[in-house]
Amino acid sequence: MNELLNSWQPRLIALASAASDSDGAHDTNHLHRVWRNAALLLNDYPEADALVVLAACYLHDLVNLPKNHPERHLASRQAAVLAQQQLAALGFPAERLAAVAHAIETHSFSAALPPHTIEAKIVQDADRLDALGAVGLARLFYTAGRMGSALAHADDPLAQRRARDDKAYSLDHIEVKLATLPGMMQTAAGKRLGMERMQQLYAFRDNFVAEWAALPASETP
Repeated sequence: MNELLNSWQPRLIALASAASDSDGAHDTNHLHRVWRNAALLLNDYPEADALVVLAACYLHDLVNLPKNHPERHLASRQAAVLAQQQLAALGFPAERLAAVAHAIETHSFSAALPPHTIEAKIVQDADRLDALGAVGLARLFYTAGRMGSALAHADDPLAQRRARDDKAYSLDHIEVKLATLPGMMQTAAGKRLGMERMQQLYAFRDNFVAEWAALPASETP
């Protein structure tokens, strides 16, 4: 199997690189990290088809629409169709194409489609793990900056007296979406890693708020 993976990985990277755009949160490095996360999860599921997982990890963002695009929820379906076409043209095993497409289609948070195979569950978890931890934090603020969001609410960064709005305030995204991810993981290993990485985000949030709090004019050093 390792020889098969090593044979296909550079071809998959080439396909993904040809479709990449200027979105630094979904670049080739993101794909490498998703595959690395998936490889960790595969250790707990030896029955999973690693080639299917590999292909879906590298091709899941073949169609990548911005977070605020009205058809964002359709991007994973479009990517699944395109991946099947491109893989078939390269001679990818035909009996695995449907499984790859399903894993790509169901990886997306926006699409909200349930994964039915262990391969799809691993890919979904692996992609969501990259939204957590230190890299996930960097991706959060990078994406928020591209969308024009403020860092945090000036006077109420923890939303104690207002409704959270992660389109307006970057820090709100930690609670609005990211904090929900560990509980939504499909695999036990994904849940464990998700909780570990979520703790990093909470620690950052607490430190951020401690530094963010504005001092009254009389207390300004």
